[in-house]
Amino acid sequence: MIISGCCTCCPANLKPVLFAKIFSAYPFDFLHRFVLCTGMCFSIQALYQLYFDPDMEHKNVAQKWLTQAQASAQAWHFCWALLSPDKIPEVQFFGASTLHTKISRHWSDLAADQHESLRTQLLSHILQFSSGPKMVLTRLCVALASLALNVIPQAWSQPVADMVRAFQPHKPDPEDGSGAKASQDPHAHCLTLLELLTVLPEEFQSSRLAQARRGQLREALAGEWAVVCPLLRQLMQSQDSSSQVKEKVLQCLSSWVALDVPLGEIQELLQDCFTALSDPELFDAAVETIVNAISQPDCQRYINALLSLMPLVLGLYDQLKTAAQDGDMETSHGICRIAVALGETHSRVLLEQVDHWQEYLALVNMILFCTGIPGHYPVNETTSSLTLTFWYTLQDDILSFEEEKQSVYLQVYRPVYFQLVDVLLHKSHYPSQEEYASWSSDDKEQFRIYRWVWSYYSFSLIEIWRLTLIMYHTDNLSSMTNTNFTNMFSWLCRVDISDTLMYVYEMLGAELLSNLYERLGRLLMDPQQSAVWQDTEALLFGFQSIAETIDVNYSDVIPGLIGLIPRINISNILLADTVMYTIGSLAEWLADHPVMLGGILPMVLQGLAKPELSVSSVSTLKRICRECRYDLGPYAQEILTVSQDVLVKEVHKSSQCMWLMQGLGFLLSALPSEEILGRLHSLITPHIQQLDTLAQQELNATNKQSIIHIVGMLASLFTTLDINRQADCLEGAASSRLPAPQSTQNPVVVVLQQVFTLIQTILSKWLHDSEVVEAVCGVFDKSVRTLLHDFGPMVPQLGEMLGEIYSAFPQASALDLARQMVHIFAGEEHHISHIRSLTEVLTSTTLTIFQQGPRDHPDIAESFMDLHAQILKRKPDLYLSEQLDVKALFYCGILSLKFPETPTVKAASQFFTEFLSRCKDMPSFGDVLQRDGKLLTETVLQAVGGESPSSLTEHFSEVLLNLSRHCPALLSQWLKETLQTPGFPCAQVTAEQKHTFSQQLLR
Repeated sequence: MIISGCCTCCPANLKPVLFAKIFSAYPFDFLHRFVLCTGMCFSIQALYQLYFDPDMEHKNVAQKWLTQAQASAQAWHFCWALLSPDKIPEVQFFGASTLHTKISRHWSDLAADQHESLRTQLLSHILQFSSGPKMVLTRLCVALASLALNVIPQAWSQPVADMVRAFQPHKPDPEDGSGAKASQDPHAHCLTLLELLTVLPEEFQSSRLAQARRGQLREALAGEWAVVCPLLRQLMQSQDSSSQVKEKVLQCLSSWVALDVPLGEIQELLQDCFTALSDPELFDAAVETIVNAISQPDCQRYINALLSLMPLVLGLYDQLKTAAQDGDMETSHGICRIAVALGETHSRVLLEQVDHWQEYLALVNMILFCTGIPGHYPVNETTSSLTLTFWYTLQDDILSFEEEKQSVYLQVYRPVYFQLVDVLLHKSHYPSQEEYASWSSDDKEQFRIYRWVWSYYSFSLIEIWRLTLIMYHTDNLSSMTNTNFTNMFSWLCRVDISDTLMYVYEMLGAELLSNLYERLGRLLMDPQQSAVWQDTEALLFGFQSIAETIDVNYSDVIPGLIGLIPRINISNILLADTVMYTIGSLAEWLADHPVMLGGILPMVLQGLAKPELSVSSVSTLKRICRECRYDLGPYAQEILTVSQDVLVKEVHKSSQCMWLMQGLGFLLSALPSEEILGRLHSLITPHIQQLDTLAQQELNATNKQSIIHIVGMLASLFTTLDINRQADCLEGAASSRLPAPQSTQNPVVVVLQQVFTLIQTILSKWLHDSEVVEAVCGVFDKSVRTLLHDFGPMVPQLGEMLGEIYSAFPQASALDLARQMVHIFAGEEHHISHIRSLTEVLTSTTLTIFQQGPRDHPDIAESFMDLHAQILKRKPDLYLSEQLDVKALFYCGILSLKFPETPTVKAASQFFTEFLSRCKDMPSFGDVLQRDGKLLTETVLQAVGGESPSSLTEHFSEVLLNLSRHCPALLSQWLKETLQTPGFPCAQVTAEQKHTFSQQLLR
């Protein structure tokens, strides 16, 4: 293939495989020592390989080479050649992208006297590409916007006015310096000007700028709005403007409002946007613009302008109803976005306008209509989910008023919230069985999320909002655009129907529960009611949503609810699923009212046998076993029998089996001590027998997964089986719980000793499989975390086994287990010899790995650093042993700091934190620090200077802080010696900056 614009002897026409070798062997700067055409042709050939070569290796080589080309000084020249009209669009796009890269990242390389000519050349090329290709034109516009941000306002005081002049349909004045030619296509030039005006604010939002510079540019651009506004207004109202031009005007306005343009100054343009909503071609763009404009928090300063928007939004109500009736999802979705943006963003301000309360109430009712829009989400509608956050915002604002004002608002809005409950329960209804079966798996998942999501976050929405605002105004996130900000906030506070019902409870209180209970009672007790299972399910879902997060222990309707639940026929799986979750949400209440367990447990155990109810039934039983463990004695045998049956029959998936074992661990822990071992043996014997059989069989993937599954079940069981536990969570309390003399050993220890030989057999066959080793270590790790000092009898044989398997095949899981043993037993005299021996073996083996090159073992480096940080914290006397080479450990720490992986660097920094704090007490530590502390300082400074990702800076600063705290004199000397080297730690840092850094660090 001959490349257009190049001669047949040009290097760009060599075979791709040969080019891949050339790109691999030579950097761009070397190749560019040929003539400029040669360098350009190399770039073109690399682009062809990147876009069209099917070989991924060739693509990667080309990508790397092109990145080097963009960073080179020659890129300022060859980018223009790549924009030649005879090049294909992909080549032209790379030329435009290169130009933007040079302007945005290498502006300082360009002499000041070249700025004007670059601007002229850019404007000329933008005019040339005004008819396309679009991707090239947009990239050139972004490049010019980036140039403008570099020179505004000092060297370019009126950028917008100059751009408008450059794109006038008449021939420009030859003295205006724009270089623009006579327009051949006014329509295309108009669109190009609008594109340029659109990307200018966007480039400002996305650029990384110093705070002072950002403020200066924001002020300068705000001044340019006086030129932009009348131009946009003129184009929107002109009958000659095409739909394409008007759409671009809307996009341009949307871009500029992100600069906090005063709402009063865009009021007339917003009215034009509302008019554009009647044009189907402009509808989407108009919605986006209106939403962006009224979502700006700064709009709250312009109350009259906000109030003037209310009639415009309410005027869309009829259009909204028509769209909902006709099934026009796009229109209803867009109008809903506008109503919610106004009502939610400015809820408090509009509430405070008491003279306009009827208008705001009408807006609230309009949003309520959107919440209850006909159809099932997400198959028939996607609008209702947009409104859910609004209801939280409104109730939060109402409840934040002083008591007297609050009572007035509650009289107005409590009836609305009771209507909202009816709407939410209706929207949470499942469709008919036939319709639901026709849904795709993605639709079903979206509906599940829409109704209710398991939440592991404890932040309230207002806390998330404040957190997001803090992040948005942080300098490190100064490049975040308003769109990114909105998307991040939306992701952080995804609200579902369950959340909304919880917030509604804050407004309606116990009256809401009574309302739900009365309706459920009528459904289940009144023979005249022909109950549909969806109605029952929705009411239970409402109870569950509230009970999951609200303390209902003192509610007078819960006993009645518990009495009604056994009357429910759970033959329908979806209804049964919600019944299980509802029971689980009431587990704490059942712990205070154990007499009610007898009526509930049979339903849970019945559900446990159904694979379709796996997640809900197992999680519910686990919650009951955790909360009600001390009252389950009469039901223990039945629970264990049913659980053993479903485990043996493999009714549930592996993860649910783990949950079930954790629940049974809670149950066994609360039984009389003389019963525990027998019931434990009965529970695990079938699985131990299966494990024994698997240990004798050949190595294959099926057997491996079975072994990991059984070992994982044992680990889950031992996580919660603690006969000494009197509270839910004592993890981390190693120092507060000392070993107590016992006449009999802990049942878990007895079982572990009995199966120890079997575990050794498994390890001997599967030693080189990290997953099996990790699973086996997990059994002991979970046990030692749970039993703490009661695990003591296992220390000698486990320590010996760990040393053996690690010496044979080092794995991080063995180091992690050793760290737990050090944490618990390093302070016990009768175990210290075993801990010392284990530490010496693990250290010796790991030092060998570091000598051979640890880069391929970041997990081992991380766990090794964690282990020694723990030793330094718990038992630094272990380093008095001649078998532990402190100097070698110090070097291992330095090597670990150079890893790109965050956990490894964090572990290394924690190691040095502990090491430095012990230097005064341990002479050998002080000697190593005196000798090699300078190397540590150099390593950290190099990392901070750019060798490591900026996300790791926090960990390096921790090391520097501890050096400054524990050896300030030495650090001062090392800083002086290292920083005086020219170009260290990076060429961009001046001597003055180095001096300031040193002074601040030492101070």
